[in-house]
Order: sequence, then structure tokens, then C-alpha cells
Amino acid sequence: MFSSPDTCFGSVSDPRRNDKNKIYKLSDLLFIMVAATISGITDWVGMEEWAESKQDWLGQYIDVSHGTPSHDTFRAVAGRINPVEFNRSFTQWVHTELPDLAGLHIAVDGKALRGSRDEQGIVHIVSAFATKARIILTQQACAEKSNEITAIPDLLSLLELKGAVVTIDAMGCQKNIAKQIVDAGGDYVLALKENQPTLYAEAKSTLDAEGLADRLEVRETVDRAHGRLEVRSSALSLNLDGISKKDDWAGLKAIGVVEAIREVKDTVSVESRYFITSITDPVRFQEVVRDHWAIETSQHLVLDVQFHEDDNRTREKNAATNLAIIRRISLNMLRRNTNRSDEKRSIRSRRIRAAADDAARARYIFGADHQK
Repeated sequence: MFSSPDTCFGSVSDPRRNDKNKIYKLSDLLFIMVAATISGITDWVGMEEWAESKQDWLGQYIDVSHGTPSHDTFRAVAGRINPVEFNRSFTQWVHTELPDLAGLHIAVDGKALRGSRDEQGIVHIVSAFATKARIILTQQACAEKSNEITAIPDLLSLLELKGAVVTIDAMGCQKNIAKQIVDAGGDYVLALKENQPTLYAEAKSTLDAEGLADRLEVRETVDRAHGRLEVRSSALSLNLDGISKKDDWAGLKAIGVVEAIREVKDTVSVESRYFITSITDPVRFQEVVRDHWAIETSQHLVLDVQFHEDDNRTREKNAATNLAIIRRISLNMLRRNTNRSDEKRSIRSRRIRAAADDAARARYIFGADHQK
């Protein structure tokens, strides 16, 4: 279970001046934001209303002798907190729950905060997600999707990657990123597309030729659900003779392909995706490529559907980024700080319960053994 969020908030610098207008401790403001978000609140006005209605409960944990903050206070403080420092504290807090990433699969992917769009653009958040544990490890904000190339190395530098396998889509298929992962003691599976045209063409040609010559061990899975049939075939080749600049890619040991044949009603589609990787186990390759999409289904989709992330209209960049961290803290807590009665509840059900039940809310924030 995750520890109290105070361990995360305590190391965040307060950007406000020490004057008579500074009524509330920064850690108390952040505590309210998390507690309100866990309880289903999605905006600043909602936080103000929720805090006022839950003042007695909040008073058990923080100082509310001056009443509860206004929505302007929440917005102003969130806009002034240094998001890099806040994310570093968030990452260290996650580390207390998951101190060792060895053996884990870490999926890295970007997501736009669509409601943050203004004349200067839109905030993109790149996240690292432990797929089996379903924990968001860290995030990195960037101004444009193309800047994910520079954001990914900063994000990876926050993690202890020794023994982990990192998967990234084609945007992250860069020599410096592969080297960074290998230098940190990790492995990688990087998707290939036309942004690396020569490498893509050489890998595809090699794998196609190996397949035609029946030299590939093909592993197949079949999924049937909701009127859809999907057959996925994967293969890994250690033959790098056709890769002209293989020495430029640190740790490169194999190339792989995954073909997905989908049948929905009378429509059949076929998609083949190609990869470079530092791992040689075909079973592990198949597993991490399949599980990479957990970052979409178990993180991005949940944040949009249950937390209404894309609908949030916070446009001030620091505020949008810091509120994204609050949502990710809240999702981690809702997933991990549970008891047996929560096991079959969805995230939506847990948030409804947190809104209505003070004890449940305290459990999600402080852990299943919490007593107050």
C-alpha cells in the first residue's frame, strides 16, 4: 500500500511569499486536492464546494481553523508549484511502494491534455506505467507531441531501470534512448515505423525473408470477445546481418514482428508491426508487446473516462501539469490502498464510495489498515 501523501507533499517547495495572505500550508492544500479528486471532483470550484462540505472530516488530518480554501486559492497555488519538483516528489513517493523495477515491464507513452489547448498549443504528458502492478511511476510534460523525443530521456532518468524491460512506440525509437536504457541496466523493445526508414525497411525485409524461408518460430494467440475475433502472431529473429547500422543501436540483439488479424462482423483487417529489441526470449517479447497497450487501457482511458482528464479546461500550463500529477496520485491510491471488499469494485465504484463514505475515503488515502 502507498504511504500517506504527506511523504510526497512535504518535499515540494512552497512558491508563495510568507505574508498574512498565506493562510494554508501547501501540504494541506495538496491533501484537499487529492482527497477531493479521489471523491470524484474534477475542477477547482468542485474542490471548494467539496472541502466546505467535508470540513469536519478534513479537520481530523489538516488545519481548517480558518475555514476551507476558495477555488481561486487552489487554482493559483497549482499554477505556481514547480511541476518538475512536484513530479520528482511524486516519483519518489511511488518508489516507496515499488522500490525495485527489476523483472517488471515499463510501458512509456504520451497523452495530450486536450482541455489545456490555447493559442500557445496543448500540454502533452509522457508517462511510465508498470503494466502488471498497474502503477503510474512518473510523468514528464512537454509542449508538443514531437517534443516527446526529448521528454522521454528526462522521464527515464527518474527511474531505476536495472532488470526492467521498457517498451516505447515509434516516437521513442531513438539511438540515445536505447543507449540510456541499456546503460541503466535495462532492456528495450522499440516499435519501428517510417521515422527510421532504413532500419524499418531492413528489419521488415529480413523478417519477411525469414518467414518465407520458414526459419521463424511463430507464436500465436487467439482472443474472442464482444463479437470480435483477433489472432495475433509474433516472431523474433536474432539474424541481424541485414541491419546495416546495427552497431549504432546499443544492446541490439533481435528484431521482431507482430501480426494482428482482426475480424469484426464482416470486416477483416491485418496489421503488421516491427520492432528492435535487446531481449532474445520470444515469449517475453510477445508478452511485453501485448501488454504495452495496458498504458492505454488501464491508464489513459481510465483517466479520460473516470477522471474526465480530457474535459478539464485548466489551460495554465503548470496548473494543468500539476493537476495531472494529482490525478495520477489519486489513481494509484484507488488501485493499491484497498481492502478485500474493494477487490471487485471498479475505479468508478471506488470513487463513488469515497465520496459517500468517510472511512472508505480515509482507507484509499492512508491504506487499508488506517484507523481514525
